[in-house]
Amino acid sequence: MKKKRNKVIIRLFLNLVVIAILGYLFIPLFSNLNFGLDLQGGFEVLYQVKGIDGSKATAEEVSGTYKVISKRIDSLGVSEPEITVEGDDKIRVGLAGVTDPETARNTLGRIASLTFRDTNDNLLMDSSVLRSGGAKLATDSNGRPAVSLSVSDKEKFYKVTKKISESEDNRIVIWLDFEEGVNSYSAEQNSCGSMSSSNCLSAATVSQGFASDVIIEGNFTEEEANELVASLNSGSLPTKLEEVSSKTVAAEFGANSLEKTFFAGVVGITLIIILLIALYRFSGLIASLGLIIYTFFTFLIFWLFGGVLTLPGIAAVVIGIGMAVDANVINFSRIRDELARGTKLRMAYKEGNKNSFMSIFDSNFTTFIVAIILFVFGESSVRGFATMLIISIITTMLIMVFLVRWMLKKFVETGYFDDKFNLFIGANKKELARGTKTKYEKIDFIKSRKVYYLVSIVMVLIGVISLVSHGLNLGIDFKGGTSITLNSNKEMTEKNIKEDIESLNYTYESIDKLNDGSIQIILDDSLTKEQVLEAESYFTDKYEAQTDIGVISNMVKRELIKNAIISLVLASVGIVLYLSLRFKFSYAISAIISLFHDSFFIVALFSLLQLEVTSVFIAAILSIIGYSINDTIVTFDRIRENLNNKKIKNEEQLASVVNDSLRQTLGRSIITTLTTLIPVISLIILGSNEILNFNIALLFGLISGVYSSICIASQLWFDIEKKNIGKPKKKKWYEEDNMPEEKKVKGVNA
Repeated sequence: MKKKRNKVIIRLFLNLVVIAILGYLFIPLFSNLNFGLDLQGGFEVLYQVKGIDGSKATAEEVSGTYKVISKRIDSLGVSEPEITVEGDDKIRVGLAGVTDPETARNTLGRIASLTFRDTNDNLLMDSSVLRSGGAKLATDSNGRPAVSLSVSDKEKFYKVTKKISESEDNRIVIWLDFEEGVNSYSAEQNSCGSMSSSNCLSAATVSQGFASDVIIEGNFTEEEANELVASLNSGSLPTKLEEVSSKTVAAEFGANSLEKTFFAGVVGITLIIILLIALYRFSGLIASLGLIIYTFFTFLIFWLFGGVLTLPGIAAVVIGIGMAVDANVINFSRIRDELARGTKLRMAYKEGNKNSFMSIFDSNFTTFIVAIILFVFGESSVRGFATMLIISIITTMLIMVFLVRWMLKKFVETGYFDDKFNLFIGANKKELARGTKTKYEKIDFIKSRKVYYLVSIVMVLIGVISLVSHGLNLGIDFKGGTSITLNSNKEMTEKNIKEDIESLNYTYESIDKLNDGSIQIILDDSLTKEQVLEAESYFTDKYEAQTDIGVISNMVKRELIKNAIISLVLASVGIVLYLSLRFKFSYAISAIISLFHDSFFIVALFSLLQLEVTSVFIAAILSIIGYSINDTIVTFDRIRENLNNKKIKNEEQLASVVNDSLRQTLGRSIITTLTTLIPVISLIILGSNEILNFNIALLFGLISGVYSSICIASQLWFDIEKKNIGKPKKKKWYEEDNMPEEKKVKGVNA
């Protein structure tokens, strides 16, 4: 026994050493993450790219504009900018950490300027001599990549090139966004032609005057030549950048959000660890170590991918932690079931792992479907949320399933816990004595289903009445306008703020004092960039206020609503298809009805409480759908398992199977919901006000999700399936008939 105990101590010590190393590395890892605007302040703007005449921009123009903006951002000294093309003609630029939004705005919005200069930086020609979009990929006389220029003002081009060809230094230098006093050929000639490090595009030798199209030759690779074509076209055909939304967050505002959210997250994870150890003893300790490893690797992978962490991203980690813990809770529940049947620990551990795997996989995969849809159709912070959720799901399978199982297996193999079930996994004698019976045996879920239906119908009716009478408190994301949040140590009264808004000639819709003491102003109008700068300067001068200003145009609003509807529809279709293939259509239709039940419940709640609905609200709804389906699948998986090898002859037998399945999974559902609610409640109490409504949606959504899984989805499935009792079972498309076909013998069976 002493030898076995020593093995446990040594292996536990090695695990703790690994955790200590990861804990030591976590602080620098977290510090080196790229934080979004809401966590470190900065400036974000969404541009619609148009042709100079106001026409719809072509793909080439958008690509060229993207490259020009990228080059301009380099001059601002932003280390990790976010530049993404959205849709066909929009470019979103996020500049976290920028302290001078006015300079950034002016630099980004400037029309591309292409000029031809001599080597002393004297202006010779501008882009007016070139035909719009006339730069093309070509080859020189040696077959190497080159760039062809189509000239429109041939007379002027001839005069200038002839004059340069006759000069001592017969070179023309082509510049994009040349700035007097900043750029010079003498300083940049070594980097000229390097698209990433200089605004000098090319220095071409001119041997004679040209009155026709010309070719720029050099030691270009094909990629460099294509890049030069795009830059020349973006300069010769300047696009118009129309600012359709923007967000400015003061650095102090972001730092405050980061500090609060980080502290809330640490508190939440600590409470989960305490609960796991209290419930599952030694296995809970190993699962807690796995949770620390999971958290470290989730952030590590996010960092390796160059992700930008935002407040919704941290919320995705919360959802991920819930799912990660759920993977272990399902597994531990199955091991306890096997021990209750009298199985020895090693075999119970093996069978428990085997029986729980598909439940864990199915529940995570359906959430993965939702996360992918969010990533494809989401924008900015919602896409960041989806990225973190996808990483969390993958890490859950790798760490919380495979690694934690391997770690526990090593302790099981010592033999020390063979007769210590309570110490190993919290399975006490009273629980083991019950066998397969649970403490919920007296609950008859099927008998009470009409009560559950009635409760849900009443909730739906209340929601409908609220929506009809009050509607939703739509944020500027869904109705357009401007949101200004002010945080200051100086006194700011509602009366003073109203006077300020009137003096600025703005029309306000509401002025509210938030829980953290800051003031939120909602304006009906979408402010122009000049008005945003004016408002920011005004409130900074008068109140020394930290400002968070967001502007949404009608175009962005329409796009957001369209993508929200598409996301919800595709998520529903994806879940139905997957459940139909893995289970049966009756499971899929029951699950999707319960998911709409959960979604509507949250919408109704926001209507009743008049909480603001923003773009992150869609992420909250889809997160709840993902988490609710997670819980529903675990329940359905147990129903399907209990139905195996049973021939259901009547409604009572079917009801018995459903009741037994729900009793067996109820404890797991409560524990999983509780472990997910802990960090959510922690974020509500201690976290940033920026995602308060998001976390409120999660709080009530998680409660609704576990209720619908047990009281709605399973009951609906029962009411559908009871009509199929006695009917022959249909094989699925992938199932094969393993029974050999009976041979027909004349006179015997034919």
